[in-house]
Amino acid sequence: MLKKFRFIILIIGLLAISFGCKSYNKTLKSANNELKYETGVDLYEKGDFNKALQFFDVLRAVYRGTERGEEITYFTANSYFQLKNYEIASHYYKQYAQTYPMSDKAEEAYFLSAYCNYLGSPRPSLDQSYTYLALKELQEYIDMYPKSSRVSEANKLMDDLRKKLEIKNYKIGKLYYRMEDFQAAITSFENLLDDYPDTEFQEEILFYITKAYYTYAEKSIYSKKMERYEKTVESYNNLVFLYPESKYIKEVASINKNARSKISN
Repeated sequence: MLKKFRFIILIIGLLAISFGCKSYNKTLKSANNELKYETGVDLYEKGDFNKALQFFDVLRAVYRGTERGEEITYFTANSYFQLKNYEIASHYYKQYAQTYPMSDKAEEAYFLSAYCNYLGSPRPSLDQSYTYLALKELQEYIDMYPKSSRVSEANKLMDDLRKKLEIKNYKIGKLYYRMEDFQAAITSFENLLDDYPDTEFQEEILFYITKAYYTYAEKSIYSKKMERYEKTVESYNNLVFLYPESKYIKEVASINKNARSKISN
């Protein structure tokens, strides 16, 4: 008896869903924009963002430049955000802010556009296009709204993004080193030290630079050797000065000694 009752409830539920879908489709295809608007907003408020977007996509062109158009564009951006489609959400947040700059939500929309790109930024090993875009938009937001309460959050997000780029660049330098492309490794590591002077990888970078310069010097033509041996000694001295207790000193001490002997000969 209980199984029969559950089966009946299931059938009723399926019929209700089927009827509801037909009703929404009928409304969507109708010429009644007022009803479409009310249905879309109702679906949005209920959290049915996929269905709400079907109505908003139809209505944005109809109400463009009006108060309702402003609302629909904002709801569209929020819907995509809730669906975790951050690329499209960012597009509509930016569109909203640029189309309705006097709105009291314009500042929030500018921030959320950048924040969506922050959320879309992948792990360090992948392409960092969204990371650079998020950094650009967050800085633009800070420049536009320097007194905003969100500035501190924007700065924190930028720190997170820079850290990701720092890690990626460090791994690129190590990859070049493992590939024995010592010139590229040195350039990558030195650029990293210039761009991130407080990097947590400084000790390891100085270690790799010392080893890379020495091996690079050994393989160089005669006219380039002395300069690269001198760079070996310089990077070793930096390592010893900044990290006198470094675990790497013992390993590169012999390299330093050999480089010095080459210079003095």
